[in-house]
Amino acid sequence: MKETKDDSNIYTIATKSCVICNSCRYCEGLCAVFPAMEKYREFSDRQIDYLANLCHQCSECFYDCQYAPPHEFNVSIPTQFAQVRKESYKKYAFPNFLGRAFDSSAWLTTILLVVALFAGFFVASTQTMAGEQARGDFFAVIPYEYMVSTFSIVSIFVLVALITGFVKFARAIELSGVNARVFVRSLKDALTLKYLGGHKSEGCTYPNDKRSNARRIFHHFTAYGFVFCFIATSLGAFYHHFLHLSAPYDITQLPKIFGSIGGVALCIGVLGLFVLKLIADREIVDEKSVSMDYAFLFMLFIASFSGLLLMFVKESALLSYALWFHLSCIMVFFLMIPYSKFVHIFYRFIALLKYNAQEEA
Repeated sequence: MKETKDDSNIYTIATKSCVICNSCRYCEGLCAVFPAMEKYREFSDRQIDYLANLCHQCSECFYDCQYAPPHEFNVSIPTQFAQVRKESYKKYAFPNFLGRAFDSSAWLTTILLVVALFAGFFVASTQTMAGEQARGDFFAVIPYEYMVSTFSIVSIFVLVALITGFVKFARAIELSGVNARVFVRSLKDALTLKYLGGHKSEGCTYPNDKRSNARRIFHHFTAYGFVFCFIATSLGAFYHHFLHLSAPYDITQLPKIFGSIGGVALCIGVLGLFVLKLIADREIVDEKSVSMDYAFLFMLFIASFSGLLLMFVKESALLSYALWFHLSCIMVFFLMIPYSKFVHIFYRFIALLKYNAQEEA
């Protein structure tokens, strides 16, 4: 079962590991992946895509497996499925060429986008007030029409790209049999990160072979921090259009409360996940896909941190530069969403829907 030149395709390698896992079944009680795997006697690339996106990379199976490296069978589900997930993000991305662009050089693409968008917002604000003259009024620095129209266009594009990718993935893995009970159970599994809890909720074996809930906790900080920031943005739009209250908002007002809590939570969560990746056992980390993870986490951190920074420079001459930079980072983050690690949230939820539907059938 040693790899040969013909085995270079990651789907071939992952399929061989799945066949061995089905024969062994030692890990069948660890998570959802192995009971799902046992339902197949042969594996197509689409079924491998499904199993890989169902995998939360808790890595417990790696440390339990008698056939893991350096054994010649080379069964390494966490790293092999990580590579498959990376390929699936690219395969189902829309439009496909942007998926390939971010995949080939995530860091370079991110930096170029930040520079280009920073320049765009800079040009847009040349005829408006300087930071200290604006007195915290963002629209005095960058025109309201420009800001709203730009983000509206990008948001529509991102939404179309996301929905198209999700539909392609759901069709590819033949998602069916979803009812209200399956949906609620899958949503609960996703929101609680059930499969990052490990055995008896003691945590998963990440970043090493000792059980820890650190990854689960930092994921919660990141996910709910993002949700709070989204709520803050939505409240800001509601205040502006329906209550006719314009930014900046006082610290006692809901947009500022949700934004501040969300921004701090995001910074904590992203930094925690970044550190865990840096110190993780190299045996359970796929070096080929981790650069995309780093680029995404970096972009998410500077987007949230620069938003918090605005609170402290809103009355100074630095406001213009801080605002240009923050909006550029937000724009780049939005553009990255359909082609980055962010999509794993939705692909994994679709995989959970299929798993729970099969369990109920």
